[in-house]
Amino acid sequence: MKMKTLLLAPILAASTVAFSPAPRSFVGLSSLQQQSSSLRMLPVNDNKIDEDSLSFCPFPRTETSLYATPPESNQEVSDGSSDLRQLLGVKGASGTTDIWKIRLQLTKPVTWIPLVWGVMCGAAASGNYHWIWNPFDPNDRNVLLGLEDTLKGFVAMILAGPFLTGYTQTINDWYDREIDAINEPYRPIPSGAISEGQVIFQIWFLLLGGLAIAYGLDVWTGHDFPVVLALSIFGSFISYIYSAPPLKLKQNGWAGNYALGCSYISLPWWCGQAVFGQLDRPVYFILPILYSIAGLGIAIVNDFKSVEGDRQLGLNSLPVAFGIDGAKWICAGSVTLTQLGVAAYLQSIGESTYAAILLGLLLPQVYFQATLLLPDPVANDVKYQAQSQPFFVFGILATALCLGHHDFSA
Repeated sequence: MKMKTLLLAPILAASTVAFSPAPRSFVGLSSLQQQSSSLRMLPVNDNKIDEDSLSFCPFPRTETSLYATPPESNQEVSDGSSDLRQLLGVKGASGTTDIWKIRLQLTKPVTWIPLVWGVMCGAAASGNYHWIWNPFDPNDRNVLLGLEDTLKGFVAMILAGPFLTGYTQTINDWYDREIDAINEPYRPIPSGAISEGQVIFQIWFLLLGGLAIAYGLDVWTGHDFPVVLALSIFGSFISYIYSAPPLKLKQNGWAGNYALGCSYISLPWWCGQAVFGQLDRPVYFILPILYSIAGLGIAIVNDFKSVEGDRQLGLNSLPVAFGIDGAKWICAGSVTLTQLGVAAYLQSIGESTYAAILLGLLLPQVYFQATLLLPDPVANDVKYQAQSQPFFVFGILATALCLGHHDFSA
């Protein structure tokens, strides 16, 4: 494989991406961001930190005690889904004292899905993923090879989802713990449902475990250069500076939103493709990066409802910088123009069917932009995403399948 010479391409191109940095939430005023510089690692028990034994941690503790009794019910939904919401890590969750449920909640499993999808797209783009028994291709019915590829894909999804996305979600909550104590005191860390030492242990466990899995995938696939490990290290670093001061990319509208958009598409795509094939053509980098521009637009939708708070806290989100009217057009334009560009490229290489499929999937997105996003992005943000994004992600998969199908040597 040509991994060694090509590794710099995704790294340079994705200078602001990560394996899923967490969605931007309120961050504290400068006074709230002042933290202790002491280094800590693990608690002796759930409620007390042994100052002498905890010595290796780049995630500074706060001097404020966050060990309050966790609330049994705080803003719980009443539709019977509060327990499920707690496990998925979304608002309206029920209170719990089960430490394993709390640990899972911190990783926000609902956010794993785009990363898992990205790995699937990379595997499809490789053109080298084998089914266990392909009903459409008699030459693709090697059961043992199909089982091995299925297992490789599953491990890559575990890497991208529970481990590296879980790491970035946990570290994001860690660095937002003080402002969350004001805005969302029922969250696991500010409520005291989990101790600070336990959170730090979880961060290290997920990070180091993810890097170990990445290296294992490189060994399994026979890479001369550990490209999956390198991408994972790079993405994890960007995830750190996305959440942590002083850079804290999430405070900047362009950098933060592009980091979100690119992390949900480019890095998991490259990971999946590296596991099953080669990153040996510029198009394998260019198309995921183009889709990440559309991802930037989608990420803006999450900022509309918090525009007033962002303005008061001095956060330069795109709705603050350009106003809601300006930001909604940036959102719609980036999503639409990116997919038009990809469709034009597919047409240019003779893949008319796939180009038509992509345009067909774009039409409902434009309709939902016209009927939901542009009229009132604040009121319709959730509804717009729920109705529009399925067409967007299936368009990404269609593009990946096209790349895997196309004969570039012809």
